[in-house]
Amino acid sequence: MKSRLWLLYALTTMIFFGVWGALIEIPEKGGFPATLSFSVWAVTMIIPAVFALQGIKWKIDFNKRALFLGSMAGFLGAGGQLLLFQALVTGPAYLVFPFVSLSPVITIILSYLFLKERVTKMGWVGIGIAVVALPLLSYQPPEGGTGSGYMFIILSLIVLAAWGTQQFFIKKANKYMKSQSIFFYMTAAGLLVIPIAVLMTDFTQPINWSFSGPGLAAIIQVLNAVGALTMVFAYRYGRAMIVSPLMYVGAPVITIILSLSIYGVIPHMVVSVGMVMAIVAVLLLAKEEAAAEEQTQT
Repeated sequence: MKSRLWLLYALTTMIFFGVWGALIEIPEKGGFPATLSFSVWAVTMIIPAVFALQGIKWKIDFNKRALFLGSMAGFLGAGGQLLLFQALVTGPAYLVFPFVSLSPVITIILSYLFLKERVTKMGWVGIGIAVVALPLLSYQPPEGGTGSGYMFIILSLIVLAAWGTQQFFIKKANKYMKSQSIFFYMTAAGLLVIPIAVLMTDFTQPINWSFSGPGLAAIIQVLNAVGALTMVFAYRYGRAMIVSPLMYVGAPVITIILSLSIYGVIPHMVVSVGMVMAIVAVLLLAKEEAAAEEQTQT
């Protein structure tokens, strides 16, 4: 059962992130800025953090290595999110998200080089299909211009590198410290960058301060917070080269299906092709990890 925990946590993460992705725009469309939603998310991280830390009786790993690895996992994730806001200000979403979606490529390369992770031919096929599916799942038809200059490309590439490297550090940190401790540092990092998110907020525009603003944002962001916790455990029990692409292609499929049922949004043909490829990739990657576990047990 323990050997299957990676899949349980990975699938749980996919579900939470997928549902979160389908609902995240509701507060913003209702007049609550994304930067403030980020601040709300950072606060909601406290909820799963408390439950997680109770499980280890609040014995947080606190040494130089833990502080470094935990902080890298936290600040790379939170910092990447803030840069994503700026990238979306300077460039169109239909170009920004395909760039950012490829962050698992960085995780795969780093895990191969520094964690010495290896996969079979089937694993590489699954990874390859996932990498191709990622930008397809993020496809959005062009609307208006292409943004101001090329700064959004630079910012998007930085976000790509930050999030891909974050996943690598989460996996590496799991080798030296408790998963609950990693999540504690991720929570702390999110809380520490709230002032930056607030400064990035345009308060000259009307802001919805009613429950449908911050209240609804909190309910939705809890999904992201819990998903972040289960993600850390997924990396603890599974190989980063498998877990990262599997979660990144699986969550958007759930988001698209929910968007279809909730909003009646029919996915573009390009996205539909990406969904089919994503499902194939998830099956291949899950089978790859299961085969590796059976080989280890024999």
